[in-house]
Amino acid sequence: MILLFGSLAVFLLLSVPVGVSIGLAVALFLFFGNAPLPLSYIATNMFTSIDSFPLLAIPFFILSGGLMDGGGISKRLINLFSTLLCRIRGHLAIVAVVACAFFGAISGSAPATVAAIGAVVVPYMVKDGYPPKFSIALVAAAGCLGIIIPPSIPMVMFGVATGASIGGLFTGGFGPGICATILLSIVAYVLCKKNGYGQDVKKFSWRAVSKAFLEAIWALVAPIIILGGIYGGIFTPTEAAVVAVIYALLAGIFIYKELTFKKFIESLANSCQSVGAIMLIVCTGMVLGKVLALENVPAMVKDWLLSATDSRFVILLLINIILLITGCFCDTTAAILILSPILYPVASAFGVNILHFGVMMVFNLAVGYLTPPVGINLYTAMMLRPEVSFKDMVKQVIPFLITMVAVLLMLTYIPDIILFIPRIFGYV
Repeated sequence: MILLFGSLAVFLLLSVPVGVSIGLAVALFLFFGNAPLPLSYIATNMFTSIDSFPLLAIPFFILSGGLMDGGGISKRLINLFSTLLCRIRGHLAIVAVVACAFFGAISGSAPATVAAIGAVVVPYMVKDGYPPKFSIALVAAAGCLGIIIPPSIPMVMFGVATGASIGGLFTGGFGPGICATILLSIVAYVLCKKNGYGQDVKKFSWRAVSKAFLEAIWALVAPIIILGGIYGGIFTPTEAAVVAVIYALLAGIFIYKELTFKKFIESLANSCQSVGAIMLIVCTGMVLGKVLALENVPAMVKDWLLSATDSRFVILLLINIILLITGCFCDTTAAILILSPILYPVASAFGVNILHFGVMMVFNLAVGYLTPPVGINLYTAMMLRPEVSFKDMVKQVIPFLITMVAVLLMLTYIPDIILFIPRIFGYV
């Protein structure tokens, strides 16, 4: 095990891509270790690991997010929420959070949410007197909602890794997503009021709201169709991802008429790049999970943690600490594939529901999007305003990071925040 995890750590420190690092570490372990497995075990299991119907949802959700951004949906969502909240001081900061929540209900990806919403709202915020470093830090934090509010690509990954109901995980994401949206909005409002950001309060107009609503109605309908179809039993999460792509094409081409052929090709190219990286992590991560299972690692970790304490409170706290540290250094997909089969049996021994654990884990790793050195949302947000230093942006993120950790603790010890809606739909 020292050879396996030691080599993996070395490869990651050398900035070798995550999927390649996992594959090389497993190869070294099989070649030099005591495992009675041939190197061909890697190739055969990489192939069988991605031969999964639920995994088909990932490329389609990623593509749908890109198409909806190119089709002008993010712009219309921001315009609607801006007209609704225009009387509130610092309303654009709140608009950024709410718009990220709604776009997350379409894309299922945190970096895609940051890029789509940030590209539209950050220029408006800077123009209205918000500091650039505050603007991009806020969008980076709110972009985490992209993988918390369903549909969520990491929730699909957790379902594949553990056999948990993906539909149940999706319903469980609503409570945490709403809590995080409300608290991030409150923190943004307080910071704006304290520092004098966003003093351009505007007169409320029902006429402007009506106009913005009519323009954004097709954007608002998208998550209703996608999620309503899943919970209504009309189609599976994978089929919903395909429906989302078709809807994005129709809305972008025929309704908003902003999805040009050039934008379509760009969306395809970006989606292929993202899917390629994710699938490499998936197939190598699944192989690593099988090797760990053969070496009885999950059972050893479970016995060690259970021998350390018999307190449910302490165990959940330890699990959260492990995941928070992991999120600083490891990709979310890899972390889910490697750690969920190890940590869930520990939580299960204390009666933790699998949907509770799954959503808690995804939320925890979402915090990792804001923590260096990985912090994908931070780097995505920096592309919006390259003149802002990384250090300045990280300082601005701290209040939002504390807020996310506070919500995480609430979810950990008040499971009904997650399980209330799954109970209504019969998943619990």
